[in-house]
Amino acid sequence: MKKELPAYSGTLRSHSLSVPKCIYECSGILIFGRRIKSLVFSTDVAIIKNINTDAVIAVYPFTPQPAIAQAIINLSDAPVFVGVGGGLTSGDRSVRLAAYAEHQGAFGIVVNAPIPTDVISNIKIHVDIPVVATIVSASQDIDERIAAGADILNVSAAADTPAVVRSIRERYPDIPIIATGGPTEDTIRATIAAGANAITYTPPSNGDLFAKAMEAYRKKYM
Repeated sequence: MKKELPAYSGTLRSHSLSVPKCIYECSGILIFGRRIKSLVFSTDVAIIKNINTDAVIAVYPFTPQPAIAQAIINLSDAPVFVGVGGGLTSGDRSVRLAAYAEHQGAFGIVVNAPIPTDVISNIKIHVDIPVVATIVSASQDIDERIAAGADILNVSAAADTPAVVRSIRERYPDIPIIATGGPTEDTIRATIAAGANAITYTPPSNGDLFAKAMEAYRKKYM
């Protein structure tokens, strides 16, 4: 008989964000004794502090800055995977950022799709936390990235994500795969069925959430 799971949400925190429950149908990835199934894709500290995610993936379209990583790591209740570049920022700078992120307390580091494979190898020499390599297409040099030392693949291929995950899983049955789940429970389940071990969830923005709250406040005073 299935047991009911006791829960407590309080009053002030009862409106906190939750990741889609279907994410927990995936196997997860065991990292340093923690099972990671859900990762929130955000650098908004208010969102990160108020969501029940297993981990945070802190990647943004600017040059990585240790001050941003430190702020997120200090505030987050969940482990943080820190972006260290690969596009605008690469080479020795990415290696130094990776080593510094480990010292700050990052749970893992994320490299962007354009990063050269030799930089991945160099990062692996300097850190003992997992290196997560972003994959955006099935035609990317996936084999070379795994050979260079990528520990986990992070598939972000928009609507093609399930197909890319399936292609990787057929060639590499044991490689840990994080993947974007898409906008619905059906797309999340399709990605899990394709072979993803963990799912990245993009939450609504702070602005979208505030718009709903303000609409409710306005109705109250009509």
